[in-house]
Amino acid sequence: MNWASQVNIKTTAEIMLMREAGRINALALAAVKELLQPDVMTADLNAAAEETLRKHGAYSPFKNYGQPPYPASITVSINEQLVHGIPGKRRLKEGEIVSIDCGAVVEGYVGDSAFTGGIGEISAQARSLLETTEKALFVGIDQMRIGKFTGDVSAAIQQFVEGRGYHVTREYTGHGVGRQMHEGPQVPNYGTPGTGLPLRPGMTIAIEPMVLVGTHKTRVLSDQWTVVSADGSLTAHFEHSVAVTEGEPLILTVL
Repeated sequence: MNWASQVNIKTTAEIMLMREAGRINALALAAVKELLQPDVMTADLNAAAEETLRKHGAYSPFKNYGQPPYPASITVSINEQLVHGIPGKRRLKEGEIVSIDCGAVVEGYVGDSAFTGGIGEISAQARSLLETTEKALFVGIDQMRIGKFTGDVSAAIQQFVEGRGYHVTREYTGHGVGRQMHEGPQVPNYGTPGTGLPLRPGMTIAIEPMVLVGTHKTRVLSDQWTVVSADGSLTAHFEHSVAVTEGEPLILTVL
């Protein structure tokens, strides 16, 4: 993709539609979060999200996306699984950490967000990883201002994460979002300040730190979707869709 040519500047009306999609997406994630406990089947998490989306007149852009077609409405990625884990018959276990990514489409506009949560009591290392990844998300969001560049967002995330002794993925990135789930600009979780595209009002970007404990390297499992850390170490993922405005960054995917 030529990311620069695919940047769609949104009108105020379009951003409000994305805000509604984001609100519904947040409701779906909240429904999933309530089920994060031992012995719950990951397929049940997907069912809860789908029910919430349907109740509010939305649907997920994830289902049937790509090749092979993604088979669910959310991704459920456990422990060393960084992103794109497929929900199914696996049951959650005490001490695991689980990343949930969900999208919602309302009147043709997309909200996209993710979080990582713990199942029961989790290790000190897992708690630190989740705290670092979530804080990195807001460090990146704080750069979403007029006068900044996409590289400022990327660099801020990288510097924060690596300053805590963790690693950011190189293969998977944040991205523009709106009329499509993936638009320009591409926003990696690593970069150089002052580079990339200048941020302008009406740009809407999914900022999503994907953080690994032991290495930045990943591999894809035989299902052709699930991405895991190359060394089997823990991973985490947080994401919000955010609009650049004349003032403060506007987080679209909150209640």
